[in-house]
Amino acid sequence: MTKDMPKQALTDTAETVLERRYYLKDREGNLLENWETLCRRVSEAVAAVDSEMEDYESLKDGFFNMIYHLDFLPNSPCLMNAGTDLGQLSACFVLPIEDSMDGIFTSIRNGALVHKTGGGTGYSFSRLRPTNSAVQSTQGVASGPLSFAAVFDAATETIKQGGKRRGANMGVLRVDHPDILDFISAKEDQTKFTNFNFSVAVTDAFMDAVKSDQEYDLVDPSNGKCVTSLRAKEVFDKIIDLAWHNGEPGVLFIDAANRANSTPQLGEFEATNPCGEQWLLPYESCNLGSINLGKYVKEGEVDFKRLGHTVRLAVRFLDNVIDCNRFPIPEIAEMTQKTRKVGLGIMGMHDMLIELEIPYGSPKGRKASAGVMQFIRDEAEGASCMLADLKGPFPAYDPKYNKYPARRNAALTSIQPTGTVSMIADCASGCEPYFSIVMEKNVMDGDRFLMVNKHFETVARAKGFYSDELMENVAVSGTVVGHEEIPVKWQEIFRTAQDISPDDHIRMQGELQASGVDSSISKTINLPATATPEDVRKSYLLAFKLGCKGLTVYRDGSRDSQVLNTVSSGEDDKATVSTRGLVQKKKLPSVLSAKRYKLKDANGNTIYLIVCFDDNESPMEVFAKFPFDNRVDLKDKSTMWTTTCRLVSLALRYQIPMEEVIKQLDRSSGHMLDLPAQLGKLLKSFMAGTHKGFSSKCPECETGKLVFEEGCEICRDCGYSKCS
Repeated sequence: MTKDMPKQALTDTAETVLERRYYLKDREGNLLENWETLCRRVSEAVAAVDSEMEDYESLKDGFFNMIYHLDFLPNSPCLMNAGTDLGQLSACFVLPIEDSMDGIFTSIRNGALVHKTGGGTGYSFSRLRPTNSAVQSTQGVASGPLSFAAVFDAATETIKQGGKRRGANMGVLRVDHPDILDFISAKEDQTKFTNFNFSVAVTDAFMDAVKSDQEYDLVDPSNGKCVTSLRAKEVFDKIIDLAWHNGEPGVLFIDAANRANSTPQLGEFEATNPCGEQWLLPYESCNLGSINLGKYVKEGEVDFKRLGHTVRLAVRFLDNVIDCNRFPIPEIAEMTQKTRKVGLGIMGMHDMLIELEIPYGSPKGRKASAGVMQFIRDEAEGASCMLADLKGPFPAYDPKYNKYPARRNAALTSIQPTGTVSMIADCASGCEPYFSIVMEKNVMDGDRFLMVNKHFETVARAKGFYSDELMENVAVSGTVVGHEEIPVKWQEIFRTAQDISPDDHIRMQGELQASGVDSSISKTINLPATATPEDVRKSYLLAFKLGCKGLTVYRDGSRDSQVLNTVSSGEDDKATVSTRGLVQKKKLPSVLSAKRYKLKDANGNTIYLIVCFDDNESPMEVFAKFPFDNRVDLKDKSTMWTTTCRLVSLALRYQIPMEEVIKQLDRSSGHMLDLPAQLGKLLKSFMAGTHKGFSSKCPECETGKLVFEEGCEICRDCGYSKCS
């Protein structure tokens, strides 16, 4: 680092993530790098492609500066592997699955090689013949796509990606495949296919049949013959019900994607990468990187001049990555070199809007975001055309299929998940709004502290409404909305993911897609716990209408607490949820383990709260014991406590999402030491993992809580991601 260049400060969280996942280590696990030397390693390795060119030195410095200062970050495999012996720098791959044992197990082998080097894979199972159809070579019958998906899932389970990234897959089946109903319900049991995201490839013809309430044909892919017909609306209802259940399957609008295919002569899109933002042809890979938009606001306006410079430099960087990449198999190298696709994306979009003082969910917010994305797309195309003049267009370029001028890359922009790299950059991930503004964090020794959003703290202190008590209240409520101390303007600007309506989420995705995204967008449409299947239906229909290429919905709490078995399963020891959302009360054994907690009320009276747990250490019942039962002056209070405990116990046994129970307790609290507050605080500690039980705890650090955004589960404490 030169003497006159300021040192880049990183947050404690960023350093933790880097030390766990990115910095090179020796055999004993000792760190060999810091942030500066990592950035040197990456920038020098990628710039080396142009070592014979006149601009090599300035290019190398430019790459270093934009990464070191967090203006742009490449995807995780590039940060981890550039300049190392492994040298595999791509995040996204799609592998074909041919309808033969040879083809299936070749794909399993290739997927294992991809996962070993740090990539995620997308598979379409749509070419596989349906269950019980004839197999001429053996005179037997086919076992169907799901049976083979289970083999892919098991293979992924055995591989830990270089000790840094776990395997992730996207499984896709066309809506007109005969096994579609089984595929839709395959992840109703959340213990199955845990290494896959599942999505249904929905066609325009199917959506038209849904609207007109018509039947549509299911076609055997092995012979092209119609097997049977189904009522489209009933199939759509099943997709909706299961997505309402736990967010899967997602939907991919495959015809919309193929209309934007820049190389149709090479084939059609069948699948995406694990989080859905990259539509890729079989054997294609994509190299991703994201611009941190929060760094480009100056004096209340977007600094387009500096942003344009970074876009052009980032396109050069990503194009170079293709040439210095060591691909897992020759077929991927050949196809990637043929189309040279890059995925230039964004992160920190919400940071940008906050600094511009524009609410995320407003029409103005959508217009501003789409305008910036269109600018990025235009600048990227200009840079790619200049590279085509310098180095030649991508080999598959054919003016017969391409309306645009000759350029270096068949695709330029996407909006991908940035869960881990956005933690390094200390910004909102991708195009998502912040998930929370004030967050409670629990560390290994049981201590607790509040993490306050940097923008919110700055504004609150500058405008004079900051206080520790307010931060505590915002953390408890989970939102800045409704706190009288916070001016309405700032309540609107700091609305988080769950404060923004599903319609506004989808409209943002639609405008970004239309304005400047070649491929697709990884975004989660957050629904409240109270959302109905009809809300999911409206979301899907709106996304299709707006031209989105795919959609992921997540209903708050739907993956945290519900055991997803059908009502007809007959298992009495589990709560059951039907596809219509009818929940049965969980039956409890005669003996439960329990823990007693000693508390004090506002007047110093001792109360004992007794919490009973099931075999999984999830709280199922709450009782209150009062040493002052015989005191006449406290009889009403005792009755109120007993009634509240009974209602909370009933909610727990019906497996109402814990967040909703806590939210109602918080709203009923009149004093931080009254019963609702005490109960809410205690239940919240179970969710956070301070007390064991009833939480979506991070499987890696065991202290953080997983949140669902960008189509993936992410731990904001340690950087763990289920998908990357």
